[in-house]
Amino acid sequence: MKRSPDMQRLEEVLRSSKLVAGGFLGTDTRPLEAVIESDLGEVERLGRTIPEVTSRMWEIADLAKRGLETTVHIESSLEARVIEARGPMPCPWPHAGTFLKTVVTATRTDTGKSVRWTELNIHMIEAHGFFEGRGSLFRIEPRDLVDVIFP
Repeated sequence: MKRSPDMQRLEEVLRSSKLVAGGFLGTDTRPLEAVIESDLGEVERLGRTIPEVTSRMWEIADLAKRGLETTVHIESSLEARVIEARGPMPCPWPHAGTFLKTVVTATRTDTGKSVRWTELNIHMIEAHGFFEGRGSLFRIEPRDLVDVIFP
């Protein structure tokens, strides 16, 4: 199936480093559609849905913000910390929307495993099914995310 010019332009934007160092696709050579399809399939194999995952990410971020950049106990074996930077970050998809540059780090105290994300990451997963490409600065592996944020 032939790719639309819009999809080609979007992939070029995601591969460039104009918005984020190294680009949103990082070193991943797969087409954008393959990256998204693979990650959505992994979420499904893990028995979760995108709304469940992103709702939990927002919940953890909101609770962690209360700690004013200190670690917050979320539940029995989960803690999180938010670091905020100034300025908004636009979504690379062609629609209106900017997101605060907050970085959430959630850690399982029982395993030591942690994962980090930004508000833009949550939006891109929620609206576009995009966890970023392999090798990108804020790539989130779906399995790692599910392992950390769900008890």
